[in-house]
Amino acid sequence: MAHQAGKEAAIPLLTSYQMGQFDLSHRVVLAPMTRCRSYGGVPQPQAAVYYSQRASRGGLLISEGTVISADSMGYPEIPGIWTQEQVDAWKPIVDAVHRKGALFFCQIAHVGRVYTTEIKVDEPAPISSTDKAVTPDDEAGIVYPKPRGLRIDEIPRVIEDFRRAARNAIQAGFDGVEIHGAHGFLLEQFMKDSANDRTDMYGGSLENRCRFVVELVDSLVHEVGAHRLGLRLSPFVDYMDCVDSDPEGLAAYLVEQLNKHQGFLYCHMVEPRMAIVDGRRQIPHGLLPFKKAFKGTFIAAGGYDQEEGNKVVSDGYADLVAYGRIFLANPDLPRRFELGAPLNEYERSTFYTQDPVIGYTDYPFLDDNNNSFSAPNVSIE
Repeated sequence: MAHQAGKEAAIPLLTSYQMGQFDLSHRVVLAPMTRCRSYGGVPQPQAAVYYSQRASRGGLLISEGTVISADSMGYPEIPGIWTQEQVDAWKPIVDAVHRKGALFFCQIAHVGRVYTTEIKVDEPAPISSTDKAVTPDDEAGIVYPKPRGLRIDEIPRVIEDFRRAARNAIQAGFDGVEIHGAHGFLLEQFMKDSANDRTDMYGGSLENRCRFVVELVDSLVHEVGAHRLGLRLSPFVDYMDCVDSDPEGLAAYLVEQLNKHQGFLYCHMVEPRMAIVDGRRQIPHGLLPFKKAFKGTFIAAGGYDQEEGNKVVSDGYADLVAYGRIFLANPDLPRRFELGAPLNEYERSTFYTQDPVIGYTDYPFLDDNNNSFSAPNVSIE
């Protein structure tokens, strides 16, 4: 980032940062967000528009959750990265982001038992740590299918699926890989004691419940290198019937395990649920012990606005801040932060619709005459 005297110093989010081998010009990260526009599990050309719109020189983007195998397609029209067709489809999307000078990490995921799509009669049951289904969502009209608990001898196959996905992500040109260990997906179904009712070596104690993710991290470090790996965690979040009786202990143990890998790039952690204080959302700021303990880059997520993001960076609470919905609605979010410009409102009803434009690539830029990113000379490009 180029500096203008006194200007960027007042905006902590827009200061440069060294993340391992990667030079970032600002600390505003695009959070991974499911968008349900990869028809048939194959990323589409419009994704190149969507991601490149949100790319800026020296910025970091994390892809939507990208599933690792055919048995992890639990949401409609989500992308995968286990076939050569999918890898080839990702390549021009990654190239479009790189042409803007940004870094792009692929979040790889397995939904486990969280299937919102219908399971056909002849299809196998979803896999999980357990055979307990997620509680039906009456409001959304979703009844989750009964899963099947993985046998011990099947776990290496799932780890190999993750390993292939990580290898494919690098082949597609991604700069690195984020492991999805959050929000009720398969890894959390093992880690959290509300979901994991196993009595074998992958259940019971904290160490046993974390064994799957620890083995997975070990495998991916060997496959693509610790310097290109991140892990997203949501130890404090109660989602999809995944809650832990000791989230602090869970988070501390996992950070300790990541630290065993020299140069493990980042830990991306979601804040505890926000509270409403005096009519205003207040972030609990429960992540500081884990930021202090983790040896790599620490990314905080969870409902941040610009003011809160600046504060946590300046206070040393987080190195980077991931933004979801407001980045979705404001493709030039770093520039708006720089100028103190007003933000577009997001349209919740189009978050997960399959339209290739509406609610996806049609959010306006500050300079929307030609719907292109036009940066000031001094900073964000």
